[in-house]
Amino acid sequence: MFFWFLASAVLMVFFVFDSPAADYRFVALGGVLPLIEDLTGRPLVLHTLVGPVALMALIMLATRGRRILRRQLLGLPIGSFVFLLVAGIWARTSLFWWPMAGFDAIATGPLPEFDRPFVLLVLLESVGVAGLLWLAIRVRLADEGNASRLLQTGRLPRNPAP
Repeated sequence: MFFWFLASAVLMVFFVFDSPAADYRFVALGGVLPLIEDLTGRPLVLHTLVGPVALMALIMLATRGRRILRRQLLGLPIGSFVFLLVAGIWARTSLFWWPMAGFDAIATGPLPEFDRPFVLLVLLESVGVAGLLWLAIRVRLADEGNASRLLQTGRLPRNPAP
């Protein structure tokens, strides 16, 4: 599970926020950032509400007076919030609300993003790939200028395909 989370973060921000100044490089990174914890085999802080909130607070404090940098980096917690939503972590109350719901939920149990039937995991990953391909066509990423702009600025072009 990688493209499902990446696509979910990018597409949700693209349609919900509809901000021409969003840096989709950081949104995408934030959408997959909690997957780093998969290396431990257990859900840790980035799989809780505290993780993205702390990340946002850290960014807000560290970027005082640097508005452009702040706007770019805020994609990280936004993408991480989307991860919590689409991974279904909100349904695991004790993990989602850690430590408010108790301290014993962290680092226990299976990873929520993989606690599904294999067929569903493959389907979700396929939907993620299809969503990214659809978005690439919609914003004309095949045009060299649009692809360069995305790589250099993190911004998606606002010239949707007809």
